[in-house]
Amino acid sequence: MWNLDQMSIEGTNKDLPHSPYAGAQDDELTTWGRIQRWNGAHPRLSRTVWIALVIAILALGVWAIRPKPVVNNRFNQGAQPVGVATAVNGPIRITLNALGTVTPLATATVRPQVGGLLTKLYFTEGQMVKAGDPLAQIDPRPYQAALDQAKGQLSRDQANLTNAKLDLSRYQALANQNAISNQQLATQGALARSNAGVVEADQAAVETAAINLGYTRIVSPVDGRAGLHLMDIGNIVQAGQATGVVVVTELSPMSVVFTVPEDNISQVMGRVSQGAVLEVDAWDRSQTTQIASGKLVTVDNVVDPTTGTVKLRAMFDNTDNKLFPSQFVNVRLLVDTLQNQTVVPVAAIQRGAGGTFVFIVSPDKTVSQRSVKLGIQDGDKVAILDGLKPGDTVVVDGADRLRDGSEIVIPNPSQQKIAAPSSGAAGDADRAAQRAKTQAAIAKSCSADITKLCAGQTGPSVRRCLFQNRDSLSAGCKAALPQRRAGGGTGGAP
Repeated sequence: MWNLDQMSIEGTNKDLPHSPYAGAQDDELTTWGRIQRWNGAHPRLSRTVWIALVIAILALGVWAIRPKPVVNNRFNQGAQPVGVATAVNGPIRITLNALGTVTPLATATVRPQVGGLLTKLYFTEGQMVKAGDPLAQIDPRPYQAALDQAKGQLSRDQANLTNAKLDLSRYQALANQNAISNQQLATQGALARSNAGVVEADQAAVETAAINLGYTRIVSPVDGRAGLHLMDIGNIVQAGQATGVVVVTELSPMSVVFTVPEDNISQVMGRVSQGAVLEVDAWDRSQTTQIASGKLVTVDNVVDPTTGTVKLRAMFDNTDNKLFPSQFVNVRLLVDTLQNQTVVPVAAIQRGAGGTFVFIVSPDKTVSQRSVKLGIQDGDKVAILDGLKPGDTVVVDGADRLRDGSEIVIPNPSQQKIAAPSSGAAGDADRAAQRAKTQAAIAKSCSADITKLCAGQTGPSVRRCLFQNRDSLSAGCKAALPQRRAGGGTGGAP
């Protein structure tokens, strides 16, 4: 018989809690009701089932959020488009890079040498002046009056000297006749010599007054450019005052003072002692524009112990005034030039666990990895001491997608097979022309892709956009992009 509080199972001593679904028929229960009735009938089994279900759900969640392994297929994409260059036999320049300051040979602060009222300024700010050109005028009237006074004093004393000399002549004649004593003759002689000394002092006073009068006209001491005027008309000036009237700076020729490490001094002095004239180039702060070219003229005679460097001075004509006083410049000192070197672009050099290597292009359009020994680097080209010979073709772009034995394709081989870039101003011009040419090729081959993927972007933004969307580009545009990088350097890829 069922009890409201608990029910007994016949034949056992087990008591089960009361379930509201115990007496209900299956068709009268919901799914959840059947589950609860089953749980009540099998408590241990239901607990095990629920725990297993929770573990399964957690495992499924972990599997869903776990990152999937990335399959690297960059070596399994068939023939790879690359840019190439040919190793050539050429010169390599040994240069030292340094930081320098443009230092004028003469900077003169024009100060007044006499005091007075400033009445005129003869220069305009920024004017080029010559040594001796008038710059300013101090009121000359007080100094003209002093000069006239000195001249009057000189005339009076000259007359006294003349009279004393005449008296001395008379006394000498009388002394010869024993008409006067020798004492009177000696006194007259001393008076004449005294008057002569007074005349000499008067002449010095006249010269001093004339010099002071000349100082009222202030002139430029050097050839150069006048700066901002430091005093105005109507100011009272004093001799030797700290503030000058104007500063004149010599601009041509111009020097650049720079420093090199003490370890390089023996190399530089070795060339100088042989009579070589070392070339020096001055570049702007970003090292993208060459400002001027000059010659090394002197090396300092002491090492600065605080920095371990030695100062050098280079001279530049600076007729175009591109070098400005106290300007910061980057200096490249050409120490020597090595001839007959095997030269390749720096972009061809790869680095790995085994050291430096390059990818050599074989006639069957495959590449082989070859270790090389590097020499001197000159800008964007480097000498190869061992591992290459002139005429070998090396990969300069797209090497990150290659391995030993990979197949390659060279878009536009006539343009891709380039020699190692030249250096100096001519090399810069060649590279600029090559960049312009390859940019035009990109614009032509990728015009539809630019309109589709990079609308509204210009300049470097277009190149970055193209490389970021490389997988979506047309075949012609993909072929042009490696050409752009090989021909123009690093100009496109982010």
